[in-house]
Amino acid sequence: MSTADPVALIAAADEQVAKVRTQGKDYSFNELLSMHDEGELVINPEYQRLFRWPEEKESRFIESLILELPLPPIFVIEVEGGKYELIDGLQRISSYFHYRGKLAAPHREIKVGDYLRLADCDIVDALNGHTYDELPEALRIKLKRHSVRVEIIRKESDKRLRYHMFKRLNTGGALLSEQEIRNCTIRLLDNRFNQFIIDCSQDENFLECISSVGSEQIDKKFDQELVLRFFAFKNGSDKYTHEIGSFLTEYMEGVTDTMKGIPFDYEAERKAFQKTFRVLRGCLGNESFYMVVRRSSGTQSKYPFSVLHYEAFTLGVQSHLDGINPDDAVQMEKVKSAASAIKNDEEFIRLTTGGGKNTKGSLAKRVQFVSERIGKAI
Repeated sequence: MSTADPVALIAAADEQVAKVRTQGKDYSFNELLSMHDEGELVINPEYQRLFRWPEEKESRFIESLILELPLPPIFVIEVEGGKYELIDGLQRISSYFHYRGKLAAPHREIKVGDYLRLADCDIVDALNGHTYDELPEALRIKLKRHSVRVEIIRKESDKRLRYHMFKRLNTGGALLSEQEIRNCTIRLLDNRFNQFIIDCSQDENFLECISSVGSEQIDKKFDQELVLRFFAFKNGSDKYTHEIGSFLTEYMEGVTDTMKGIPFDYEAERKAFQKTFRVLRGCLGNESFYMVVRRSSGTQSKYPFSVLHYEAFTLGVQSHLDGINPDDAVQMEKVKSAASAIKNDEEFIRLTTGGGKNTKGSLAKRVQFVSERIGKAI
């Protein structure tokens, strides 16, 4: 049992509470739409891409508004000029905008002027098939006037607490990947490292090496998570235990948050990243991270992308990176031969297939395996 001083504990909590300035206001959805049209309610483009409600769920939300059902609050932060930036409530706001023909969501191929047609309303079936303009005037007025509580985090609030509030509001939703949440939340602290990761994810050699990753995973920012994974394990593997999601988030926070102060030399790290994937593309190309699995029946299968191979090869070459010249065709042929042999080695296959491979010890073994054999080759 903790023996912390109760008075000190209360004081510590109160100190953080005092750093958050909030204000609650009720706005009609029509007011929110007008504020957005006037640029007073901002939806960050990166955040807007997370709008994923299917039309059936959008329709039921509109039905709830018409029926005047109660709603949970929407959260915004106050930014410069007194504007509000949305941090929670995207699915609801976007659904209303879509029904009013005011939504621009290129990732969903929805443009301003496209009107949601209600479908799958299950309380008032007669609403199905109607656009906003086709509703009776009385229902249109009721819809526009439906209000929602908007919780405003004032700009005087501590930015670190604003960050943690956003993260907790958006964590746990099945619609969002962990990397999408990181991308949207981390900019509340500082956007430099986040933008660095995004920039690295566009490197042509990296893109070729991970080209077997599916488009659905790319849509959820898995490519950016792979970049983060590279730097987090390369520089902070000593902090890794077993939960990869928390480890990646904590590393990203640590580099971004000056109070945590994880050092990061942007120029040197960019060069290491670029050379790593130039080397891997040169010797393995788009098969850099494919995985061979041998069945007990004697059959063999190949999987187009394995994150375990990604970790093993990207980290395994680090200790030899300075000694590898991507322009030396003879040396690159040796690296290619060694890399191909690694992928077909029974011991390496054992280290990268089956359960229980996310432990710190398993990671170290597969990275060491690649490192030793690449070292012998050059």
